[in-house]
Amino acid sequence: MFLIDRRQLLALAAWSAASAKAWAQSPLTPAEQALYEAAKREGEVTWYSGQYSADASEAAGRAFNARYPGVRCNVVRSTSQVAFQRLSQDLRAGVAQCDIFSSTNGGHYIQLKRQNRLMQFRPASADGLLPILRQADPENYFQSSFLGIYLMAHNTRMVSEAEAPKSWTDILDPKWKDKLAVGHPGFSGAIGLWALQMRTMYGPDYLRRFERNKPQVGRSSIDPVTMMTAGERAVGVAVPSASTLFAMSRGNPLKLIYPTEGVIAALSPSAIPRNAPHPSAAKLFMEFTCGPALSIAVRELFNESIRPDVPPPEGSRPLDQVTMLAPSLEDAERGVPEVREQWREIFGV
Repeated sequence: MFLIDRRQLLALAAWSAASAKAWAQSPLTPAEQALYEAAKREGEVTWYSGQYSADASEAAGRAFNARYPGVRCNVVRSTSQVAFQRLSQDLRAGVAQCDIFSSTNGGHYIQLKRQNRLMQFRPASADGLLPILRQADPENYFQSSFLGIYLMAHNTRMVSEAEAPKSWTDILDPKWKDKLAVGHPGFSGAIGLWALQMRTMYGPDYLRRFERNKPQVGRSSIDPVTMMTAGERAVGVAVPSASTLFAMSRGNPLKLIYPTEGVIAALSPSAIPRNAPHPSAAKLFMEFTCGPALSIAVRELFNESIRPDVPPPEGSRPLDQVTMLAPSLEDAERGVPEVREQWREIFGV
């Protein structure tokens, strides 16, 4: 349904390279210019990235370096929960290492804000975001920076389109025993949101019924994509559309499944810790994150654009044709730790 042929892939790569180069060479906005001068004196910025994949995070870092010579982006990529644990350890130890924190679990920001751990800042470039993303926090302690779509996918050599599950409840059918793969909410913020949304929609017994089908449990939400491409499992549950489309573009026999109820949408922020060691560079990175250059850089790896002036990735369904399901930030703060403990009790991992 969404296979990318070589001609499309080459055209996409050419468009992305040309666009990225154009943005790297385009004049800085007044907001960027003022921050850039101060950021050059700081020399670097450290980004705890728990939203984009490792490849996409590195692509974003390279795009930042190209646009702002003299300010080096240090990318520290991990799952969202690991990034939060790392930041929490830094804060408890009084160590200032992180300049930008990015997680798919919105509850992390509610907790950090309540603890007075975040710096107030709203980038001017946020005015150009998709309307739904323009204001994550009325007091501007965190800003929307990522839109992740999590759905299902199947290996077309192992399961036909007619046989593939169509809804989130279909995967509870015993016929899918030993055929499913999923990430772990103890590591992945997105899987925590998925588990919470399933509990909200279908009750506390959903995960117990899911466990009876003995899914292969990885860590990251990306792990099931690897399991499907290796032929270890037929269906990936709550997998990122970006990583799946990227695997498809490389010739892997995968296909996206948009569940009938809707996809899990991680409308996720980034924030600057109050003790950021490079505050001007951190603010510059937030301007970059909300501007066109980042969306262009990660689009090449099939990530969703967060701006209307950067088109969506090839092969993805237009967002106005997709039902998006997402817990509120407040519900995520309360509910994700609960489902994480429930998961460990049920799955034993």
